[in-house]
Amino acid sequence: MQVKPFIEQQLTNELAPQYLEVLDESYMHNVPDGAQSHFKVTVVSEAFEGLRLIARHRQVNALVAEALAGPVHALALHTYTPAEWQKRNQTSADSPACLGGSKLG
Repeated sequence: MQVKPFIEQQLTNELAPQYLEVLDESYMHNVPDGAQSHFKVTVVSEAFEGLRLIARHRQVNALVAEALAGPVHALALHTYTPAEWQKRNQTSADSPACLGGSKLG
């Protein structure tokens, strides 16, 4: 399974996002090359209107459950409504440095 395209397709098909970014951050962690284990997902969708953060995360997790049951070890989610995204100046938080054996030193 190519994880990034799988996540992109699932979220695009189900959430019709105004903005979607899926970053493979596995290289930042102490994992074998090509591990596809750590991802950061930023998704902006009207589907999140009226939903609390936990409900948004549950929805995304359910959509990508196949990847979570397989190669994905960590999934950092940044889920916004269009208004929230505008308020944040169309940026999401940077991922913190790995504290569990980072390759970045």
